[in-house]
Amino acid sequence: MKTIDELLSEGVAGKRVFVRADLNVPLDGTTITDDGRIRAVVPTVKALADAGARVIVASHLGRPKGAPDPAFSLAPAAARLGELLGADVSFAEDTVGPAAEAAVSGLADGRVAVIENLRFNAGETSKDDAERAAFADRLAGLADVYVGDGFGAVHRGHASVFDLPKRLPHYAGYLIATEVGVLKKLTDDVRRPYVVALGGAKVSDKLAVIDQLLGKADRLLIGGGMAYTFLKAKGYEVGISLLQEDQIPAVQEYIERAEKNGVELVLPVDVLVAPEFPDLKTKAPANPTTVAADAIPADQEGLDIGPETRKLYASKLADAATVFWNGPMGVFEHPDYAEGTKAVAQALVDAPGFTVVGGGDSAAAVRTLGFDENAFGHISTGGGASLEYLEGKTLPGLAALED
Repeated sequence: MKTIDELLSEGVAGKRVFVRADLNVPLDGTTITDDGRIRAVVPTVKALADAGARVIVASHLGRPKGAPDPAFSLAPAAARLGELLGADVSFAEDTVGPAAEAAVSGLADGRVAVIENLRFNAGETSKDDAERAAFADRLAGLADVYVGDGFGAVHRGHASVFDLPKRLPHYAGYLIATEVGVLKKLTDDVRRPYVVALGGAKVSDKLAVIDQLLGKADRLLIGGGMAYTFLKAKGYEVGISLLQEDQIPAVQEYIERAEKNGVELVLPVDVLVAPEFPDLKTKAPANPTTVAADAIPADQEGLDIGPETRKLYASKLADAATVFWNGPMGVFEHPDYAEGTKAVAQALVDAPGFTVVGGGDSAAAVRTLGFDENAFGHISTGGGASLEYLEGKTLPGLAALED
């Protein structure tokens, strides 16, 4: 795929450049609680603006139902982008209507505009090819060139991600080029030992990537809510912990295959339990109990890996030449259940090799828990996209950027 550096060498002064970013940031009302995805696109936007392009930034945010919804407006993200660029950024209150057309026509060379949430138009996510194509046609009318830089959305076959680049000269932005380069280090040119730590709520979300990793990773560490399906598959009592009973046969097969393939599959040896899920708003003390992983009381819920598991996982990461981590080890949003996730993050910081935090909640946890982002080899902006790439899937947004 062509990159933004090639576009810049061709000259962009006066050209309208459509940048498909990923500004899908978490909001508390209108307050952005994690601006990592906005900061990630700044190098691309700044390079284009500095070269004299008229930059149109577009993104989705949340899951509005194909119509305007103030709760999902990109206005806060546009304001934050302006702060990070140190320049005024205009904001259009629609996607392809009069406001967007006026904002784009009013752009001077080197200036930036953000258009409203793409998902406010039903054509963005439509499964109907004609409806999606019609929206892509209208978006194409706003620009001369397309730059894809929303890595967190490249696994979606949406109008602005898949259909639009086919209608304009297209290039990969700095973020996508970086993300793809990192993922190739996890698939094509892996330094060993290769250790993967997977957490998060549902094992079903990770089955396909586990299937791939059982033929590639040296060690696989399992935590988070998904761990309890693995423990149940081994015949352990898991109480009222998160459990996907329908996935137990698949998990049992993976446990057997890991042993056959010589992949070290590491499960928690102890967990923190409590009779109920913690209050994440008040952060009231939860007073958890630590129990062995094979001794979870029937009326208790596992909510984090325990202290012995933290030590075990740190030891399994200590000599890693390559690490990929996706998914927290527990309910890190509550201080009583953050230590497991914190321990894995610290183990990545201490690991001697190349470490990748695979986006999503893992990236949010790193920032929430106060880690220096520069202490990791790479923090991805796309959890779902990263996983699908590692699964070996073709990602629509990347395929569309290929010539």
